[in-house]
Amino acid sequence: MKSAYQQLHLSANNSFVAREYCQPQFTAPFHFHHAYEIILIVKSYGKIYGGNKVMNFREGDIYLFGPGFGHCFYNDKSFIDTGEMAQAIVVQFTEDFMGKDFFDKPELRKVKKLLLQALAGIKFLTPTAMMQELFFQLREKKQMHGFIHLMQLLEQLSAQRKDRLLLLNDTPGKIYYHQSDASKIELVFKYVIENFKTAVNSKSAAALVFLNEAAFCRYFKRRTRKTFSQFVNEVRITHATKLLLEKEYSISEICYACGYSNVSYFNRQFKLLQGKTPKEFRNLQQRYPSQW
Repeated sequence: MKSAYQQLHLSANNSFVAREYCQPQFTAPFHFHHAYEIILIVKSYGKIYGGNKVMNFREGDIYLFGPGFGHCFYNDKSFIDTGEMAQAIVVQFTEDFMGKDFFDKPELRKVKKLLLQALAGIKFLTPTAMMQELFFQLREKKQMHGFIHLMQLLEQLSAQRKDRLLLLNDTPGKIYYHQSDASKIELVFKYVIENFKTAVNSKSAAALVFLNEAAFCRYFKRRTRKTFSQFVNEVRITHATKLLLEKEYSISEICYACGYSNVSYFNRQFKLLQGKTPKEFRNLQQRYPSQW
């Protein structure tokens, strides 16, 4: 089974890691680190499961995850079918990578606050060209130059307004996973992501992790803080928001494309999760496109 915990591998000449990934699709399983992780999606799109939230990701997105924050990225089949390479730049560092009290310095108060928020997982809603350029500089530069660029990136990120940060955990505190949890969550998440447009059910999901249906439903809710059906709806509605933002499909077409067979039920589920109907969501996006 795949491991939940991933070590931070440092060279003799570096105290943090800056690495570029370029592959047909993102392959890292559901996992967590003991380090902080900042991610720029250079090219790709799909779904991210982080903490207890499912959301779309796309080119240009920036995320910051704290130690112990479980997450994984899955490419949509439509991206995989393009034959393009999924590309991301990942920066990882420990809290004490420059000494035990480094982030307690008065000049780094905003950065320290940001790192505390990162324990819940952060998506930056308005990443700037400067932030993205710093990722590419980090990829190229080593030693002192790399450290300076990392400090510049953290300064840029910590300067973002509170309303431009989206916390990925809906509940306070961190959600911890054991290795066996991550292996099971990985299988279930992949099953739902690959099949939500058709039929998914808890019995099939339970069989994947060798539990009976009742035991699986209890286990899933205990580990993710939501029922399996809530999770499936969240994946489907997340995909619906993507179609509403990017395509000129009708509401009924989006309903069926997301695995629902009843438009009224789809509308209810959408409003339950998004706070507005699909039509209201689309109209708001057209009026304020920079918010999405």
